[in-house]
Amino acid sequence: MRIPLSWLREYTELPADASSEDLMADLVRVGFEEEDVHRPADSISGPVVVGQVLSLVKEPQSNGKTINWCQVRVVPEGREQTLEGKGIEPSGIQGIVCGAHNFVEGDKVVVTLPGAVLPGDFHISPRKTYGHVSAGMIASARELGLGDEHDGIIVLSTLGLDPELGTDALELFGLNDEAAEINVTPDRSYAFSLRGVAREYAHATGTPFTDPASTVVVPAGLGDGFPVTLSDDAPIYGVPGCDRFVARVVRGVDASRPTPQWMVSRLRLAGVRSISLPVDISNYVMLELGQPNHCYDLATLDGGITVRRALPGERILTLDDKDRELVLEDLVIADDSGAIGIAGVMGGARTEVSDATTDILVEAAHFDTITVARSRRRHKLPSEASKRFERGVDWALAPIAAQRVVDLLVELAGGTVDDAGTDVGTAPEIVRIFLPAGFAAARIGVDYSTEQIVGSLGDLGAAVEDAEGGWNVTVPSWRNDLETKEDLSEEIARLVGYDTIPATLPVAPPGRGLSRVQQQRRRVLQALADAGLVEVLAYPFVTKTSNDVFGTPEPGAAVQAVKLANPLSEEFGWLRTSLLPGLVEVAKRNISRGFRDLALYEAGLVFLPSGELGTASIPPLGAKPSEDVLDSLYNGIPAQPLHIGGLLVGKDSPAAPGNSPRAWDWADALDAARLVADVLGVEVTVEQGAHQAFHPGRAAVLRLRGGELVGYAGELHPKLLASLDLPARTVAFEVDGDILFQAAADVVVAKDMSTYPVATQDVALIVDGGLPAAQVQDALREGAGELLEDVALFDVYEGTGIPEGKKSLAFGLRFRAEDRTLTADEASEARAAAVAVAAERFGAVQR
Repeated sequence: MRIPLSWLREYTELPADASSEDLMADLVRVGFEEEDVHRPADSISGPVVVGQVLSLVKEPQSNGKTINWCQVRVVPEGREQTLEGKGIEPSGIQGIVCGAHNFVEGDKVVVTLPGAVLPGDFHISPRKTYGHVSAGMIASARELGLGDEHDGIIVLSTLGLDPELGTDALELFGLNDEAAEINVTPDRSYAFSLRGVAREYAHATGTPFTDPASTVVVPAGLGDGFPVTLSDDAPIYGVPGCDRFVARVVRGVDASRPTPQWMVSRLRLAGVRSISLPVDISNYVMLELGQPNHCYDLATLDGGITVRRALPGERILTLDDKDRELVLEDLVIADDSGAIGIAGVMGGARTEVSDATTDILVEAAHFDTITVARSRRRHKLPSEASKRFERGVDWALAPIAAQRVVDLLVELAGGTVDDAGTDVGTAPEIVRIFLPAGFAAARIGVDYSTEQIVGSLGDLGAAVEDAEGGWNVTVPSWRNDLETKEDLSEEIARLVGYDTIPATLPVAPPGRGLSRVQQQRRRVLQALADAGLVEVLAYPFVTKTSNDVFGTPEPGAAVQAVKLANPLSEEFGWLRTSLLPGLVEVAKRNISRGFRDLALYEAGLVFLPSGELGTASIPPLGAKPSEDVLDSLYNGIPAQPLHIGGLLVGKDSPAAPGNSPRAWDWADALDAARLVADVLGVEVTVEQGAHQAFHPGRAAVLRLRGGELVGYAGELHPKLLASLDLPARTVAFEVDGDILFQAAADVVVAKDMSTYPVATQDVALIVDGGLPAAQVQDALREGAGELLEDVALFDVYEGTGIPEGKKSLAFGLRFRAEDRTLTADEASEARAAAVAVAAERFGAVQR
């Protein structure tokens, strides 16, 4: 919201020397945010004065152009020139070359004299051109920064101006004024007006406030002078689209009259372009009071007005000259011939006011916020009116704003108002809130006095009445954001001052902190980072092909996934069922930028629908849904387990003297997956597996001891890597974190370590080539008994010396007793027992 300072001073006592920065500093105290300062004087400086063309000689030039050699008087005849400077004639008559042709002798124009600086750091000085010394410039609107018009120079008579020669043109056009721009939060729609900002400034500074609405006299008994019907057979959430419509008629206006310069200047500083007198008046009142309004050419209306929902197939040509197809939910202003405006958003071109308009129908209405917001978004049609309506407008303001427009049309356009007007609709219920005496103090932490509470609420415009144990507060009509006692407490804190609230740190109650799962998640992520992997956050939006490949181990199997209704990209229009597609995209992006050695991991949610998504209808607003409705909402949400995945590309370290980098392989991916389980203290089994996204012979499946699937690890499929433009031998893993968290103990207890030395024995067993090494390892662990501390596979061999169809598995066994040093015989005996179980179960033979 831009606030011209000269305009604001009409409603509050803003000091004459206050700047935009001063104003914003005061408004920050009551909860607004600083945005910008708009000060034309920063880019333009005088002398820029009013002059009159005394003579004009047209001189054709060899380049085909015709210039005007002008003598321009810039001081009243008989007076001396008081300005001094190189090129300023003491006689008050300047010789100026001008290329525009939209003026004649006798016209009053704007003259930039030598020494002036125009926007763009354009300095004016005497210069020789076309055979003359041009001492100044006759300015156009664009050259002064007044607009984009550059068809010719400014002729003051066309603006309805006849100032004295030598008048400061910067002051005449309001270029010495300035505006402060503040950010208004959506819940404070009343501040989208000079009226609202002036009231807030008065709150912040304690200065008097004059309500511009209080100076408007509305005739009593406005009835149904112009036929208006409010009809809504499909209200949204039971709220009618329009609950008040005020219509007034002004006849005999001269719409071609120029808008007064003071109004044009204020509108320009407020960020609104001047269009025509009736439209400018409409915009001026909207900015002044906060109530959008609209002017119709009465002669173009066919019958009375009906406010209704759009009809099937109905269309409208809006003021921006775009033909729009309406939908049944749109609220429209219509006459007997059809829609003439989208309510609260934009009017129609058929009833637009033009210079030929003589009779005007003025509309000021109150529309439903949701209806306006949906129409604005649906038609991609933002407007100053919709910005205010969708945030909430004062219901009581409509007749006042209509009367203000009428008064200005009569004053500036020479119209005559009809005595009969129209005011139809139903007033909303008055909002009354009970505020307990100690509630605000307990809520805010400040011991507010009765005077502070009652005074603050009274300053808001609320009516405060004493009640047993507190106060009954009647909320003013312009504060539709105040609904609860918490809202009132917030307003008390804001107006008394946020700086009065003590800064104290809360004391955390004992026995609280991170939940068990949060602690587990942090341990896992830290462990992966400590292992050298880098955490990334990938987008959860993927292609359908990615879900089909990574979302199921079986090729061609159907993958249930969530399709987005309004995706950012049609290609990436699905929610992920696996983390690996996102990690692949991150890796591809890094590789394209020259980073070829990567170790990435991510912990994030995946989306696994198993039934019907969503609900048949949206619960109504204004009431807490029942437990059944809440259950149906939750049931319509897809399962979202936390997965942990990683992708390893290239080599494990950069090349350096004394260091030979090693390419990542499937064992590294498996180790990373097992690290996740180890950190949580969960025992998982590893066996050779199959997944369409992984290499047929280099994929491992991880399961809990009970057989529940945890995830996959290994080398990605070569054909998949080629299609993804990823380096060969790229490896990856993905595990279900929720399953591991659930299987983990609340506390991971470290085992006691014996202080006695360890006895190490190795064994190599020949087994069938298709037998998983994990099964052999389990057999050894079972057979070795309680002396076995650890068993690990360290070599797999197939080739010379090994029968065809067989393989050699070499294990290292670590034995240790808690109460003594083991003898070699004890270790050998335990080793033999382990081999015996493997031989019995799998036919294993020692090499």
